[in-house]
Amino acid sequence: MTSAVDEAVRGELALLDPAVRADPARAGVLLHPAFTEVGASGRSWTRAEILEAMAGELSLAGEQVEVGDMTGEQVATDVVQLRFTTVVAGRVARRSSLWRRTDGRWQLWFHQGTLVSPTGADAPAGD
Repeated sequence: MTSAVDEAVRGELALLDPAVRADPARAGVLLHPAFTEVGASGRSWTRAEILEAMAGELSLAGEQVEVGDMTGEQVATDVVQLRFTTVVAGRVARRSSLWRRTDGRWQLWFHQGTLVSPTGADAPAGD
């Protein structure tokens, strides 16, 4: 992995840390001012909405977040895409994040999560 990808991975993992999620100031540093998300539920989120939601979580409902299959690619000079899976309380989601370097700092610009079955067996071929 490149140093840009490494920076994005560190930021992504930090955003999954309950201590960071509970602190809007710490999480806010990692989110680009124009951040948006399409959550695993299909809901669209703004930066302000996601910061408020994360601060109100009870440490991800007290559940451990398992992160797997994280890969990344620097797709432009100042853009990194990460792809990975998470498992929380048996809920499996495939995730994709775009990290953007702004003013010398890597920040999450866009994130999407998609729920899948625990085995992924219900996904249509080629989808």
